[in-house]
Amino acid sequence: MSRTEIQGGASTGAPDPAAIVEREGGLHQDLSPRQVAMIGLGSTIGTGLFLGSAISVKLAGPAVILSFLGGSLIALTVMWALAEMTAEHPAAGSFGLHAEIYLHPWAGFAVRYAYWLCLVVVVGSEVVAAAIYCKLWFPGIPSWIWVAAFSAAIVYVNTISVKSFGRFEYWFAMIKVVTIAVFLVLGTALLLGIGFPRIGAVNYTGQGGFFPNGTTGVLLGITMAVFSFLGIEIVAATAGETAEPRVAVPKALRRTLFFLVLFYLGGLTLVVGLVPWYQIGLGESPFVRVFQTAGIPAAEHVMNFVVLTAALSSAMCNLYFTSRLLFSLARGGYAPAALGRLSKRGMPVPAVLASSAGMVAAMILSHYYRGNGRPEDSAFVFMIGLAFFGGPFIWIMILITHLAFRRAYARSGKPVLRFAPPGPWSSLFGLAALLGVLVSTWWVPGFRVTLRAGPPWLAFITVCYWVWSRANRNNSAVGNSERVSTSAPTLPNRFRGPE
Repeated sequence: MSRTEIQGGASTGAPDPAAIVEREGGLHQDLSPRQVAMIGLGSTIGTGLFLGSAISVKLAGPAVILSFLGGSLIALTVMWALAEMTAEHPAAGSFGLHAEIYLHPWAGFAVRYAYWLCLVVVVGSEVVAAAIYCKLWFPGIPSWIWVAAFSAAIVYVNTISVKSFGRFEYWFAMIKVVTIAVFLVLGTALLLGIGFPRIGAVNYTGQGGFFPNGTTGVLLGITMAVFSFLGIEIVAATAGETAEPRVAVPKALRRTLFFLVLFYLGGLTLVVGLVPWYQIGLGESPFVRVFQTAGIPAAEHVMNFVVLTAALSSAMCNLYFTSRLLFSLARGGYAPAALGRLSKRGMPVPAVLASSAGMVAAMILSHYYRGNGRPEDSAFVFMIGLAFFGGPFIWIMILITHLAFRRAYARSGKPVLRFAPPGPWSSLFGLAALLGVLVSTWWVPGFRVTLRAGPPWLAFITVCYWVWSRANRNNSAVGNSERVSTSAPTLPNRFRGPE
């Protein structure tokens, strides 16, 4: 199969897929399949479920259940696309490399930089959320102190070794998985009156009914639901550090999405059934609020510890991924070569340190940005609103890349491991839904910054790519003329991107 056939008509001057994947070599493949699955859960079960879900409840009321069902269907289309492409091209650059192979070098450049900024901000939002949780126990300690302490610990875990990181994250994620399972059992008992006073279904239909804000509230609730599922794509990035990635990564993607749907839908169904939806505020976790309402002694402190570890676990996973994106960019020649270097233990330490900028921003925001007295003006909502553009944009690009991927392999006749249904319809459905989600952020309180900041950032990335591409062509022309005049051979630059 020719290079043009693989790339679906891309320029024959671009490197083939094997060359693109190989340039990211050097990472240690020490992650086990179970660790990969837990990293997927660790990256997604964080503030989206335990704190950010309160935003969706405010928008949709009890009908938030339908909002998260819609979000899970959108996430399913992305999971199918990622599983197919990762099975063919496992690498740390993941969907960034896929976009470079099947769309255009600009797509690979824009996808990785857009998501890098998104995750840098998300990591910051996670440590801000962790500081919010600590106020239950230490209300007098300034938030920025917690942000600084947690940031130092998260950076350390991401610089020791990928084997230690995987082991640490496995048990960290296990805490919240077990706790959510216990919460589902306990919440069901509270709702049905098994060992507790029966609450029943009064909170589903009272206080404005199941649709207190109409279908508009449900549709806007999908916006936050999609944000909650963001992170499942991090599983694909572990392919460069996983034994047998073609088997382990697709399996981990399926398992991660299954448990996410179970935890989100089950958890939120119980939350809005146990606590009147209008009593759930943005300054606290709705899960902690459930235990406070139930009057269970010390349970709120246990749950607060769990949601704290959940936020820190998510921050660790997101820093892991954002450092791999920056490492991938450096190895492709799109970022300074120093950021593509590895420690003796195979860890991209310079990329980790550079990607910690979001936590520094979080510390500053938590100290100075206190809003206008309204919960939706808090630093947490501001940061996830700024980061939200990157998530839907990346999912949109993944689905567009998947359409090109399917078309290329259909022309070549080469068999491909299929996860999505035949035809382009699942990816087209996901594309339409994500475009609607992105536009709807304009009507979500505190999220207008998504459309105000996202497109200018994408335009800036495009200008940067144009400057880089032009400089790269000029350097190539100079190098070619020198080779002609001196007839001296030159060594290939392992950090150089496609010409």
